[in-house]
Amino acid sequence: MAVTHTEEERMDAYHGGGDFGARMRDRLEEVQRANADVLEEVAALVVERAVRGDGMVLVAGSGHSMIAVAEAFFRAGGLAPVKPLYHPDLLPLHGAAAATAAERRSGLADEVLDGAGADADRGDLLFVFSTSGVNPYPVELARGARGRGLPVVAFTSRACAAAAPRRAGGTLAEDAGLVVDTLVDPGDAAYPQADPVTAPLSSLANSYLWNLLLASVHDRVRKEDLEPPLWRSANMPGGDEANQRFFSRYGPRVPELG
Repeated sequence: MAVTHTEEERMDAYHGGGDFGARMRDRLEEVQRANADVLEEVAALVVERAVRGDGMVLVAGSGHSMIAVAEAFFRAGGLAPVKPLYHPDLLPLHGAAAATAAERRSGLADEVLDGAGADADRGDLLFVFSTSGVNPYPVELARGARGRGLPVVAFTSRACAAAAPRRAGGTLAEDAGLVVDTLVDPGDAAYPQADPVTAPLSSLANSYLWNLLLASVHDRVRKEDLEPPLWRSANMPGGDEANQRFFSRYGPRVPELG
């Protein structure tokens, strides 16, 4: 026998803890409102250094924050002057326990930065994605980049940082110049609302915030009558031809494009 629900019951589920989709949408709206001002500041920095200038947007993360790195790099509609910072030990697909150990290992961040050829004089800047931002890898990335003269933007959760054990004598939020707060609750899980154990929000929040940033960069560039350097889908007519100029321009500094 089919179970039916009244409209009132459906609305109660929508507005209560029973509908993760509703909770997700509400949280993303909250995230957007909370970060409106800092996203405009970050967008202005990106335009100045990587659109009008010759800088690269370096993007880094570890564990599941690597999802945000993949979102930022070589994506249809994404910003072209982006270089991913990466080490195989940091990706759970290459070993989950090993990836956790790697982000807690002091010294790996400097190794990655040294290999990236980061250049403050050319206008490079660094984005670090880390939900808690307490492990040595993200914290030392921020410190190392700032020591090299690069502006640092953190995508992190201050609430998660406050609840997590500090392993690096500080947090990413404390060491970054600009902080985009994902507002993710400690533990990342978001469902059920009363006692969350599943449905993590960090990847959704990172992707949403990154694309809000892209939209702001686009609008700023268009106001200056410039063309935003955006990748086209390689599976659409003319995509390969349109992208070739970016391969030629950025390929020498971004071997990951090869």
